[in-house]
Amino acid sequence: MLALLTDPASWLALLTLSTLEIVLGIDNIIFISILVGRLPVAQRDRARVVGLALAALTRIALLLSIVWLTRLIQPLFSLFAHPFSGRDLVLILGGLFLLVKSVMEIHHTLEGAADSRSMRLFATFFVIVLQIAVIDIVFSLDSVFTAVGLARPDQVPIMVAAILIAIAVMMLVSGPISNFVEAHPTVKVLALAFLILVGGVLVAEGFGAHVPKGYLYFAMAFSVGVEMVNLRLRKLLDARREPG
Repeated sequence: MLALLTDPASWLALLTLSTLEIVLGIDNIIFISILVGRLPVAQRDRARVVGLALAALTRIALLLSIVWLTRLIQPLFSLFAHPFSGRDLVLILGGLFLLVKSVMEIHHTLEGAADSRSMRLFATFFVIVLQIAVIDIVFSLDSVFTAVGLARPDQVPIMVAAILIAIAVMMLVSGPISNFVEAHPTVKVLALAFLILVGGVLVAEGFGAHVPKGYLYFAMAFSVGVEMVNLRLRKLLDARREPG
């Protein structure tokens, strides 16, 4: 353990893995921001912290279960000559969940208070925290597999530290992001549209199609950039319409 702390290569691995976990956690942060918006304001911060703490535990458990992870990518059955593994099933189910959840949220946003009574049934503190923890398993599978492939077997403590650093960063930024999304309905719809895209990609990857994540993040960054320009333009136009 002491050798890892004094090894420059270990610090480089920690930086690399932490950056990887944070970048691959962007979609998770967006999903959390949408979810906690269903809760009363007083419960949102606690839901984020508890949900992300559970997510950290599940990521570490996955990381320490390297043998089980190896079995997870082994084919379980074939359908139309295409083999499906446990990882594929997790991605497909997680992607479908994201698609359904995002479409429901868009419908609720468009319909407004008309559906508030029915949607409130799915917005209890426990349900929100459970959804945060479960969907993080889907989002973290690829990052855990990548971390295992990048690091040496003796660098498991570094991988655990990288996960904890990434979760801490997510705890810090998820609050401001959530507040910003809730304050701007068009940004919320844009975030939900991005989650629909992510859900579709997860399902596609479960069926064997590989979609580079760089395309997703570029599309998201470009869309967010355009929306920031739109928000700025709306403020300028509103200021010009004000009398005096």
